[in-house]
Order: sequence, then structure tokens, then C-alpha cells
Amino acid sequence: MNKRTTGSRYEQRAAGYLAERGYSILERNYRCRAGEIDLIAMHGGYLVFIEVKYRADSQAGYGAEAVDGRKQRRILRAASWYLYEKHIGAEQPCRFDVISFLGDEISLIQDAFQG
Repeated sequence: MNKRTTGSRYEQRAAGYLAERGYSILERNYRCRAGEIDLIAMHGGYLVFIEVKYRADSQAGYGAEAVDGRKQRRILRAASWYLYEKHIGAEQPCRFDVISFLGDEISLIQDAFQG
């Protein structure tokens, strides 16, 4: 299975997992010239930008570790573009979550970093 197929599969699993926990998925694979956001959802009044990471095992590290400062800045730029494009004002609270898969184990980090 190639990376794109694997990524899509785990993004779909993440969307289902989040929906079971009260998230309303608004967008999947949002792309703009500033970057890409795997999932965008509403949860508890927050507009949530979600990065999905998968690792088959921990040899390459944990998926959440891959959301480093550089990746966070790219997500923040794409989120800003989304807010601008959708005419969403500054009064809308936002949050950045990371959902990570290690094999079949799922880990959700709410408010993983600040924007």
C-alpha cells in the first residue's frame, strides 16, 4: 500500500473515531496554497484543525512527534487561509488537535499546540 492510500485510510478511521466523540467533520484533506489540513471539524464550540499521523511501529518515532515546529507553522498558515476563505471571524475559537495511530492504537491530543 502506498503512502497516500495508507494516509487516506487512517484519515477515514480518524474521522470515524472523532465523530464517535462528538466532532462534526466539516472538511477532509483541505488544501490551499499555504498547505494542507487533514481534517477540520467543530467540537464543543471550537473550530478544530486536526493533523492525522500514522506509524506502523515506534521505530520511526511516534506520529505525534512528527508534528514539529515546522509542521505546526504550515498547519497554522493553512488554517489562516481557511478562516479567510470561509469568512470566519476572529470571534470563532479555534483549536489544533493531533490524532496519532501506532499500529491499531489511537491517541488523541486535544489542543496539541497554540496558534
